Amino acid sequence: MMDSVASEHTDLELPVERGCPFAPPAAYERLREQAPISKIRLTSGGEAWWVSRQEEARAVLADPRFSSDRRNDGFPLFNLDAATLQQQRSQPPVMIGMDGAEHSAARRPVIGEFTVKRLAALRPRIQDIVDHFIDDLLATDQHPVDLVQALSLPVPSLVICELLGVPYSDHDFFQSRTTMMVSLTSLEDRRRAFTELRAYFDDLVTHKESEPGDDLLGRQIARQGQEGALDHTGLVSLAFLLLTAGHETTANMISLGVVGLLTHPEQLALIKADPDKTPTAVEELLRYFTITDTVTTRVTTEDVEIGGVSIKAGEGVIVSTLSANWDPAAFRDPAELDVERGARHHLAFGFGPHQCLGQNLARMELQIVFDTLFRRIPTLRLAAPAEDLPFKNDAVVYGVHELPVTW
Repeated sequence: MMDSVASEHTDLELPVERGCPFAPPAAYERLREQAPISKIRLTSGGEAWWVSRQEEARAVLADPRFSSDRRNDGFPLFNLDAATLQQQRSQPPVMIGMDGAEHSAARRPVIGEFTVKRLAALRPRIQDIVDHFIDDLLATDQHPVDLVQALSLPVPSLVICELLGVPYSDHDFFQSRTTMMVSLTSLEDRRRAFTELRAYFDDLVTHKESEPGDDLLGRQIARQGQEGALDHTGLVSLAFLLLTAGHETTANMISLGVVGLLTHPEQLALIKADPDKTPTAVEELLRYFTITDTVTTRVTTEDVEIGGVSIKAGEGVIVSTLSANWDPAAFRDPAELDVERGARHHLAFGFGPHQCLGQNLARMELQIVFDTLFRRIPTLRLAAPAEDLPFKNDAVVYGVHELPVTW
């Protein structure tokens, strides 16, 4: 094990754009080697501790003394302005912003919706959705095609519809608003999409309270009704959380996974020859791209020592899952994309009590998309050099805005 070093003075300021589409910023590697637990600056003001190695990252994410509650002073929400931050802190916390028993109580009733067994029942419908959009791809005579709009965004959008019990008759509205939220539209348009979707879920939950169906929201309403404590606002927040946490991330992983495989044809050939390798390939792609780099933010509730470094109560901590997933102590030759690596211990879904609730669903969607897409369109290729693609570099999610492909 390497000796941990703390630095109070670094030149890293968040958020950091990725200069190369297939590698973390150079500063990540430097800090991981020289000062893996460091004080960094935030563009919103203030400082936070930066944790960049796998071992220490897991220690932080599993330790209950590191709080996820955004209402705590010192929580490093670097991508929000002061007014938005104050508004968030005045609202009841959603599941990702809860700690301890409160978090367990909110998570426990929902976790059963994402077991491998329950999701297996959804697999045929996901396959139908993927085949439908690939049918449309093959039917077009216009090339190139933007795979983001044609496949990556609509697939997770409709899967979420199936999961939550959104009526299919509403899917055009639902898909257009979710697309608007994650596309190169104006801030005003994205806010409008947010407001309209929130209002939509409010109406949907109201309807399901009188007629709960056999879907995630319907089952939660039925359970709460039996317990005599219906939480309308909480159900609306849950629906919106599942949408935002699972839709944009999966959409970007579909696009980036396609880019990664097409630019590494020898790796693509391995899963084409043996689809049983696709699950392992998905884990490696999740590790390699780690599209949600800095969402694992915490604040200490008491003085803590991690990796030999003392962190005071009330200080913000940001775990860089991207840096940890490129830690050579955890992954040999991390800059190499190796679909046979067996990278299941990556942190792309986080770690500890807040590990991603929908990770099994995301894995299933990615496996079905990659297997089906490259089987049905074996000559698929990029219509523009990978380095020229409009990659998305914001403070939360890394992805690609447009992905022109042809065949």
